[in-house]
Amino acid sequence: MKYLVTYDICKNKSRKKVSDILEGIGIRVNLSVFECELNQTKLNQLAKKLSDLANPKTDSIRFYRICENCLNKSFEICDREEIFESIDLYV
Repeated sequence: MKYLVTYDICKNKSRKKVSDILEGIGIRVNLSVFECELNQTKLNQLAKKLSDLANPKTDSIRFYRICENCLNKSFEICDREEIFESIDLYV
């Protein structure tokens, strides 16, 4: 399942931790927006990790599921990688 994950975190330290976690599993498409391919287990684990870092009174973390139908209708104006394009990462 494809998700768009967005966040608005007030504290720099927490924001950096959220960013680091998301960079490890998704592709950054904006300063606080990531495209992620997640199964249900990974989604649950990620939501738990991120909720532990967020202050529910001041912060916001949102997950938007992108269906395959909607994905085909998505586009970007800039010349960058395709949305949710598969890339090979080597460690």
